[in-house]
Amino acid sequence: MFFLSMDTQTSATLWRGRFLEIREAAGRWEYAARTRNVDVVMIFALAPGRKMLIVEEFRPPLGQITISAPAGLCGDQDNEEPETAARRELLEETGYAAETMRFLFRGPSSPGLTSETVNFFLAGDLHRIGKGGGIDNEHIAVREIPLDGLDAWLERQMQTGKAVDPRIYTGVHFLAKPQRQ
Repeated sequence: MFFLSMDTQTSATLWRGRFLEIREAAGRWEYAARTRNVDVVMIFALAPGRKMLIVEEFRPPLGQITISAPAGLCGDQDNEEPETAARRELLEETGYAAETMRFLFRGPSSPGLTSETVNFFLAGDLHRIGKGGGIDNEHIAVREIPLDGLDAWLERQMQTGKAVDPRIYTGVHFLAKPQRQ
């Protein structure tokens, strides 16, 4: 197997906006990077009744409503730790607070397109303490979908033209497993 190593430290910035920049590595690979050193968090959570917390939000890059697990930026405004960001994003987007927040793993968002990485968390012992829906200009709809009927529900949503973030299925994998204490 052949691997080509490209030194991304010597990448050149082709374009820079407020939040993103386009870089070129080794004179041949273009990719997007955030202008500030931030990660992303995604939270897999079950509400009472074994219902997965799902969020729906219009996403301009796709031009359509996207169905996803709660997620957001980590450290965009300060030096925030991933677990702190996961707790904050879960509360802001869904109105739920978690007694437990277990780090699962960290992985690339889309390794051929962006340098962004995602920290995945499993939230437990949820309590609704707010309405959710996001902050500022976010218009997030919160859904609580029974885990047993999630596949059929997602299929119906796709048939109506909504985009489904495939990482939801990663969440289903972790939520369906018996949890270690």
